[in-house]
Order: sequence, then structure tokens, then C-alpha cells
Amino acid sequence: MDDLAGFLRTRRSRVDPAAVGIPSDSRRRVEGLRREEVAHLSGVSVDYYVRLEQGRATQPSEQVLDALARVLGLDETERGHLDELARQRRRRAKAPGGRVRPELLRVLDLVVDAPALIMNHRLDVLAGNRLAGLLLGRPIPGLNTARHIFLEESEHGLYADWETCTLDVVGHLRLAAGKYPQDPRLASLIGELAMGSERFRRLWARADVRARTHGRKVYRHPLVGLLELHQENFALPGESGMELLVLSASPGSSAQDGLRLLSGPATADRTAHLTTVNAQDRESLHTRRTNALLPGDTGTTAAQ
Repeated sequence: MDDLAGFLRTRRSRVDPAAVGIPSDSRRRVEGLRREEVAHLSGVSVDYYVRLEQGRATQPSEQVLDALARVLGLDETERGHLDELARQRRRRAKAPGGRVRPELLRVLDLVVDAPALIMNHRLDVLAGNRLAGLLLGRPIPGLNTARHIFLEESEHGLYADWETCTLDVVGHLRLAAGKYPQDPRLASLIGELAMGSERFRRLWARADVRARTHGRKVYRHPLVGLLELHQENFALPGESGMELLVLSASPGSSAQDGLRLLSGPATADRTAHLTTVNAQDRESLHTRRTNALLPGDTGTTAAQ
């Protein structure tokens, strides 16, 4: 799903030669730095760096990784991802299980004024409180937010900041692929998204990584309108790969009023109706995609 060689190539291509003291000229045919320039600036031999980009050199030292991170201008998240990729051949990280402890489910039930979710590294929603289900407008069991954003929603749907959400999702899945390269369900999800979304294919090819722990999230709910919320991500100790996400509204804001209205009995009933309709639409879409992939078909038509 991911490898050190590909990541180094994409990072090298984005470095401005002038920023590292290399004058540009019209004869330069590559975007970013050349391999020999990265090798020289990092203090490693050209042959060794070429073998790194070809996937033939294994177990680079921490000193080499530090030097490459400095030359390529990696941020903290990218530097951590580089470490994971370099260690892929040295260990086989087992994908975490998906069982949520009953104690965590009780914690979700205690959060009544804000949507709250527990998610794993594949962005499967393992559990959610009542308000989370009302916000998303669909049942929590079986929900994967990556699939939801790329295959079921659009820039005019539930996610008002849809383009930013897609960047976050791809960046997160890149990190997960580096940490759990042997996870077949993650590989299958990435393949499904690549087949079904041209935007996902383009973003995935960039090999960007993101680790978002908090930030603004804006939803365009069909019943209560625009909801500007703040998302906090909490890694769950002892639950590898799982996070608790809480979406809160500022006190006295229109978003807080919107969440109160959303949780009211009348709006909840209408949301339940929309959830049923949306589920039927998703089933119809799934059937059309399945029928489009006839024997001998490459899947190109279905991916558009």
C-alpha cells in the first residue's frame, strides 16, 4: 500500500532547489531535487540513495533518516511517517482489533450534548452516541467515514468543508497504511476508494500525510442548517489505533441551538425518516456499482 521509495520520490519532487542553495536553470528536467542532489545534501552516497528510492536498501539508520528529513523539509508528522516506512521490513505490525470495551460505550452514553464517535485507524465508526447518528443522518453500525465522504457525499452534501475533509481522510489513511502495511481490510478500502473516486486517486498519488487532532468542522445538515463545530480527537490508551472524537459547539452559538434542535423529538423523527431514505439510496448505488463491474470489465466506467 505504501513504501519508503515512493514517499521519498514525492517529497523530493516538491523541494525548491533554490531554497537549498542550488541555482535553477532551463536545463533542469526534473521537478524538485535530483537524486544526486538529495544524496549530496544528506551526506550519503548517490548509490545508496538511489537504492533507497528503488526499494533495494533496507533499514536506513536514524542518522540517515534525520538527514533526509532535514533536506526534504519534512514536518513532524511526515518525519514520523518516514520512520514507520523505514521499519516496515523490520516488523509486521498487526492490525488492531475492532472490539470496543463496554466501559467506553458507557462513556459515549454520558456525552449527551455533543456528537461523539469511536473510530479505528481505517476510519470505521465502531460506536457513536445518539446525537452522532442524528448528525450523520444514517445508522452508525457499518459506517466508514472515508467511504461516506468520497463515495456517498459530495462537495454540496453534508460536509460543508468537503474538500478539506478529503485531504484529512487521505492524509490519515496514508499514515495508517505506513503503520499497518499488512492490514488486508485497509488495503481493500483503499482499493475501493481508488476505484470509486477520481479525487481520491489524485490525492493518494501525492502521498501527503496528515495527523489532525483538533480543528473546525462544518456540517450542512438538511434539517437544522449549518453547524460549525469544533472536533477534538483523543487517542484511547490501551486501544491501539482507536480514537474518541467529540464535536462540540461554542456556548451561545447558533450551532449549539442547532444541536439542541437536532436532538429534539420532532427533528429526531424526521432525521430517522431521512436515514431510511438515504440507506435505500446507498443500497441502490451499491447495486449499480456491482452491476457495472461485469466479467471482463476493467472497472474504469464504474470508477467515474
